[in-house]
This record gives sequence, structure tokens and C-alpha cells, in this order.
Amino acid sequence: MLCHQTQHDTIMPIQKYEVSLSATDRKQLTKIVKSGRFPARTILRANILLAVDKNGKKPMTVQEASIAFNTSATTVQNVRTSYGKKGLEATLLRKKRETPPIEAKVTGEVEAHIIALACGDPPNGYAKWTLRLLAVKSVQLRYIDSISHTQVGRILKKTSISLI
Repeated sequence: MLCHQTQHDTIMPIQKYEVSLSATDRKQLTKIVKSGRFPARTILRANILLAVDKNGKKPMTVQEASIAFNTSATTVQNVRTSYGKKGLEATLLRKKRETPPIEAKVTGEVEAHIIALACGDPPNGYAKWTLRLLAVKSVQLRYIDSISHTQVGRILKKTSISLI
């Protein structure tokens, strides 16, 4: 069975979580919005929660809040869901990283070795160092497992070393 939608029909999302703020929560959210000292994302979320609060004067619908705060209905719904599942603090605060950031492959020690290599004499048969030659030699000398010539160029550029 096909369902046809006319231009007058609007699909309303199912509102699984209603927002009913306590007086303390409302006061805290108002303070966040008025102070302007928080990240824009936090202020947006605080505004959404205040707007859709069932204990407020006239709570906005998801669509009204998305238009009022120039965001998507999905964002409004996600804020409501987060508040319903995790509470106020988890909704406003930034998510903690689940996995630690990846360690930098090129450390200061590796950079120092490459810079020292570039400042030294080129290998026999070469008039000067090239970025590709420095990259290959760095791997041969086991300073690093692998490195591209462009990365070598960035290292040398930071120290204003020119191979010309």
C-alpha cells in the first residue's frame, strides 16, 4: 500500500521524550543563555531545552524550535532525547573522547634528526639534498618507519631551512 503525501500534510516526529525542567534547571539554563560565556553549542542546547519545556508558558514544537534557532528538527529532537536519557549535565557538556587521540608519528626527535641530516653533506654522488632523498635516508637510518617527502618539506619549512 502506497502512502501519498499532499503539500498540506506534515509529518510530525514522534515525541518520545518530553522536557519538564525543574525550577533549578530552568534557572541554570537561563544563566547559561544570558551570560554568553559558554560555547555556542551549549547555548543552543540550553535555548532548545528552555523553548520545549512543558513547564514553560507555551512550549514550542520541534518544528517551531528548529525554525526559531535556525537548526534542524533532528538537532532539536536529539537534544530532547539526550535530556530524557542522560539528564541536563550530559546534554549540555561536551562529549568525552572514547578513544585517545593517535600519537603523532613525527616526533620532535625525528624532526631533529631530519634537520641535522639536511644540514649535513649529501650522500656521495649527489650535489645537494632533495626532499625525497631526505625521506628515503630517514627511513634507511631508522629514524622513522615511513615518511613522505611532503612531510619532510613541512618539517624543513617550520625551521626555515631551504634545500636550494
